[in-house]
Amino acid sequence: MSNYKKIIFTGGSGRFGSTFRKIHNNKKYLYPSRKTLDIFKYNSLKKYFKKHKPDLVIHCAALSRPMDMHDKEISKSIKTNIIGTSNLVCICEELNIKIIYFSTNYIYPGTKGNYDENSSIKPINSYAWSKLGGESAVQMYKNSLILRICMTENPFIHKSAYKNLITNFIFHEEIAKLLPKLYTKKGIINVGGKSQSVYKFVKKFNPNIKGIYLTKKNKIAKLDTSMNIRKFKKIIS
Repeated sequence: MSNYKKIIFTGGSGRFGSTFRKIHNNKKYLYPSRKTLDIFKYNSLKKYFKKHKPDLVIHCAALSRPMDMHDKEISKSIKTNIIGTSNLVCICEELNIKIIYFSTNYIYPGTKGNYDENSSIKPINSYAWSKLGGESAVQMYKNSLILRICMTENPFIHKSAYKNLITNFIFHEEIAKLLPKLYTKKGIINVGGKSQSVYKFVKKFNPNIKGIYLTKKNKIAKLDTSMNIRKFKKIIS
């Protein structure tokens, strides 16, 4: 596992953060609120880190859904996912703190699937571009780990699921349990479950889910952002 004694988790009140907190609710972890730890305010952020002296930061605080928000509120997306992340990286570098950054499988082009960590990247939407912006800052700092992750809530919150969107969905609970096995790793790791359509994944848990199709210019268009997770499976086995 790891010998990290103090871990700060950003985004602890978010969807994944809430799940993670239920499983890892001990004194080793700090889950500061957005008001307590404002990633936009560099000086107060640095002051908080100096006070609590973490040796690991798990950075999950981000804007994600709804996806079209990243087109409608570009400055908000940039400020949170890129500038906020950059602030954290700068402080971690100065204080020699490791950072784990949650990115997304949507930074891959979606044309062929089975992308490994060295595959070419081309974000499929503005959300993915914002996460890649955060990745760029994290990659400059060597004491870091980037998780290109594909996860969702349990139960699945939508009433329908795409039949022609291929991903590696895995539930939040599973990732929360497995994450400590990744603490000592560095670089980039694709994280997720079996490659399959969103519909096929959800139907196993919700037989009544409605199947729909992703379209582009009124035509059905398959999108395959599935990842090769061989590296991840080897670590957790």
